[in-house]
Amino acid sequence: MEYFNFYFLLLFWMKPSHVACSIDASQPPVPIPKEKLLVLTVATDETDGFFRFMQSANFFNYNVKVLGMGSEWKGGDVGHSIGGGQKVRLLKEAMETMAEQEDLVVLFVDSYDLIFAGGPEEILRKFQQANHKVIFAAEGLIWPDKRLTDKYPMVRSGKRFLNSGGIIGYAPYINKIVAQWSLHDNDDDQLFYTKLYLDPLQRDTLNMTLDHKCQIFQNLNGAIDEVLLKFGTDRVRVRNSLYDTLPVVVHGNGNTKIYLNYLGNYIPNVWNYERGCSNCDENMVDLSQLKDYPNVLVGVFIEQPSPFLMEFFQRLLTLEYPKDKLKLFVHNNEVYHERHIQRFWEENRNVFGSFKVVGPEENLSQGEARNMGMDLCRKDAKCDYYFSIDSDVMLTNQQTLKSLIEQNRKIIGPLVTRHGKLWSNFWGALSLDGYYARSEDYIDIVQGKRVGLWNIPFMAHVYLVKGEILRNELKERNYFVLEKLDPDMALCRNSREMTSHREKDSPSPESFHMLRPPKGIFMYITNRQEFGRLISTANYNTSHYNSDLWQIFENPVDWKEKYIHPNYTRIFTENYMEEPCPDVFWFPVFSEKACDEMVQEMEHYGEWSGGKHEDKRITGGYETVPTDDIHMKQIGFDKEWLHFIREFISPVTLKVFSGYYTKGYAIMNFVVKYTPERQAYLRPHHDSSTFTINIALNNKDKDFQGGGCRFHRYNCSIESPRKGWSFMHPGRLTHLHEGLPTTNGTRYIAVSFIDP
Repeated sequence: MEYFNFYFLLLFWMKPSHVACSIDASQPPVPIPKEKLLVLTVATDETDGFFRFMQSANFFNYNVKVLGMGSEWKGGDVGHSIGGGQKVRLLKEAMETMAEQEDLVVLFVDSYDLIFAGGPEEILRKFQQANHKVIFAAEGLIWPDKRLTDKYPMVRSGKRFLNSGGIIGYAPYINKIVAQWSLHDNDDDQLFYTKLYLDPLQRDTLNMTLDHKCQIFQNLNGAIDEVLLKFGTDRVRVRNSLYDTLPVVVHGNGNTKIYLNYLGNYIPNVWNYERGCSNCDENMVDLSQLKDYPNVLVGVFIEQPSPFLMEFFQRLLTLEYPKDKLKLFVHNNEVYHERHIQRFWEENRNVFGSFKVVGPEENLSQGEARNMGMDLCRKDAKCDYYFSIDSDVMLTNQQTLKSLIEQNRKIIGPLVTRHGKLWSNFWGALSLDGYYARSEDYIDIVQGKRVGLWNIPFMAHVYLVKGEILRNELKERNYFVLEKLDPDMALCRNSREMTSHREKDSPSPESFHMLRPPKGIFMYITNRQEFGRLISTANYNTSHYNSDLWQIFENPVDWKEKYIHPNYTRIFTENYMEEPCPDVFWFPVFSEKACDEMVQEMEHYGEWSGGKHEDKRITGGYETVPTDDIHMKQIGFDKEWLHFIREFISPVTLKVFSGYYTKGYAIMNFVVKYTPERQAYLRPHHDSSTFTINIALNNKDKDFQGGGCRFHRYNCSIESPRKGWSFMHPGRLTHLHEGLPTTNGTRYIAVSFIDP
């Protein structure tokens, strides 16, 4: 009874305008003008998270005052331990000048990990409807002292525990709360507010409550499954599906920073279905307006046997960027590729501003090699950008480097994907143990259904980093080594968190609380253009002389680009073929490289048959019309060759022999070698096939003289075979033919008897 009387007298003595029970419920309250809302936040550094916070605040025209900017952070590592008391001290100092402003509403929030999803009018309306003087954010997890759980008031529905990342209240009441602070900067702010709230007298006297159902504040920790994106025509909201509310303030507390980054790719107005990306063109660099192009160090990393390596280097050469502004650092970890590096270096060592190669003899780990490359830029004050690219990246867009620089981000990579798969060079989310998880938008981004700039937790293979970031924010020079993570994951984690190292000159445990707040460098992936693709290196067998020939299954797009004649597709679009003899069709199929590498492969194998009738390679052991040849099966190329027939010969067959559907099967597939000394010609014969292909692998009059093919029934000869072009003709009954004599040099042809 004594306590009740004291409480009644206390309410009576307080000003009526601030007593909840004095409000006339029959009359709707007068809306609080948005000019009466002041947002206070603490930020000692202008981090990426802070800029994002300010962008969202400016979008809604919040009046924001930043406390502590430029000062030393002494509040501890709040992302991993207790701390944050410095925020309360700064708020206390700021509120001293506002204590008497009874109609001023103060919204105190974090900044590095917080985004606004609604405007001042909405937050004031919800605050007013709550009918309390101070409202704290709420969450379902208790921090930092679980022993206080039972002291919390029970709630029928909603979040039970206080979170200090969001507070809204009338200025005099906020002042009364923070005026009680007398602790240190590295003491815990949430524990301070919690103890005040758990005191029934304080809770009632100061008319405090929690935002139990996330009307205003949405804390993500422990609540990710409750949160959905709600797309509108003008902006994107976050919806709490558990309480069916639309929170105004979204806070990525605890280990939910990455998920907040995902949400920040959309809210409040970053991307939606109607407009796409609304801020992709903000703060861009116009290279055409610069006096000179920036200097770029290109770090190339060959960490495993990589198919199409020479094509990879050729794509670097064709990047549209002044080569004198490019310096090249190459780390090659594979002895197999030393001949490729040597060849490229001999041909292009004077093309770039500088050219440094570190080979397998240095025995560097991936992390050490990548640290070395990045450090070369870090130490060079003239290095404006560091462009890291792995040998499994095929850049097909010559504007890639320019495009990345123009986007003006600290770290940015171009989206590259593996052909026909959802495999790419980024992750949209991370699991709780820090490894791969698929974000809800991953497939749409990879498939180009959502186009823009995406803040992501992990990227690899290819990315651009600003040189000034390496010299200022990523300056410790060992970011590719961290615990048991692979180098790329280590870099990304170090860039995101930046809180795992104590100051070198303060190694004591006390220095833990002297850490600066997390830098939280944002990493972006862009799919605003098509940039290229990732090739597969998983099953690359380097035991062959030209191992790329075997990549027709693993990397079909790159195989086709390298080995199929550039005019092949014109067969179907322009009828680009000839019929020099009846039912003998002549068309381009192999590129120059395909022809050369096939000949090199056969000569490297070297076991030519000699054109003898006795042949153990075939059924029966006797060849009626023998050639000096090597079978595809002998070099382990029979499966690849049959796939080539099905992919590139069968479509031509259907075009020229309408109505005939080939099985694309052949037993006899071989390369023939004609020389005047060994075998110069082939006598008249029929092939044991439904139809035959005969591909010229070298040049008449350059590599040999003579040669050709004569079809007896039509008295028709083809005496000028073209390199990379194939004859296709029926094998049985109608097309008796002979190989005309090679009079000088060596002639090579690839032959298949198809559908025997």
